[in-house]
Amino acid sequence: MIDNTQPKLESSLVSMLKPDEKPASTKAKVSLQVCVTVEPGACGFTCTIRAKKTDRRTAAVTISGSQCRQIQKLAGCVTTITMRELFAPLTRNPVYTSAEQAGCHPSCAVPCAILKAVEVAMEMAVPRDVQFQVTCKHKGTG
Repeated sequence: MIDNTQPKLESSLVSMLKPDEKPASTKAKVSLQVCVTVEPGACGFTCTIRAKKTDRRTAAVTISGSQCRQIQKLAGCVTTITMRELFAPLTRNPVYTSAEQAGCHPSCAVPCAILKAVEVAMEMAVPRDVQFQVTCKHKGTG
């Protein structure tokens, strides 16, 4: 759901400022560049994902630094993501379908990280770390 209260709040805050304190333009927004580092685990192929909002409904994506051939293929396929693509179901989501075509392992964390980076760049999610913590306990036989 889109929050329509922010423009009202922003304009009410601006109206409370003295004339010499008002910003030159309240419509100018700085585009947020998001950087996500993925340390995927057993394979050891760390990568960096960068996402930046390019217009109201689109973000540019770059994936770099991975020695994984599948992620390198994925990087060539996923360069922009629209808002509609961002929220497509998994079976039709272009990030996941591109990951499948690139031969990524089904449990690879990179596709999820791409979507998270774009969500943050599009201001649809807060920038918070995501973590999988895997622990194993061996049960005794006796």
